[in-house]
Amino acid sequence: MTLANQLWQAHQDLAQACLNHPFVQGIGSGTLPQEKFAYYVGQDAFFLEAFGRAYSIAAARSPDWQGFEIFHNLADGVLNELQLHQGYAAEWGVDLRQVTPGGATRRYTDFLLATAWGTDSGITAVAMAPCMRLYLFLGQQLAADGIPEHRYANWIETYSSQEFAPLVEQLETLIDRYSTDIPVVDSTYRYAMLCERDFFQAAWDV
Repeated sequence: MTLANQLWQAHQDLAQACLNHPFVQGIGSGTLPQEKFAYYVGQDAFFLEAFGRAYSIAAARSPDWQGFEIFHNLADGVLNELQLHQGYAAEWGVDLRQVTPGGATRRYTDFLLATAWGTDSGITAVAMAPCMRLYLFLGQQLAADGIPEHRYANWIETYSSQEFAPLVEQLETLIDRYSTDIPVVDSTYRYAMLCERDFFQAAWDV
């Protein structure tokens, strides 16, 4: 088993907690209140900007050209994802230029950027992988019976798509390339998963 798979399996408790969270289940059923999703869209756009910056920092600090290319390719994926959020923002009436990050959002982005600036590219990949792997997992689970026909269908389709999965796999190859099974790797991965759970909870609490 690869290190990336080992980390994902070791933290299935949090993956399942996110899947079963009422915010995620509300996306799946289409019953999530509009104001909660609108808040999430703004917070997630703020988060993705930091996520893209972390990729760029990791690319600059990458020890080899392959890592440099992969991190930059992943940053391009974030730009595409932000375009999706711009569409959501227009639909839900969210001004992305006026977003104030909530506490859960700020904790997550501060953690990612501090990790990118203060550690090596391997630990940065570990910090970023839970978001990618979790969203693929959630998208695939919510799409297990087909893409539903409701207002959140695009979200489910995006994260369950064949285009998203290769990005996840690219990032996880960098974990296996640059990291080893040491305690800080496990604690970094778990902290990111906790941030994901808290992110959903903050949106649900709106």
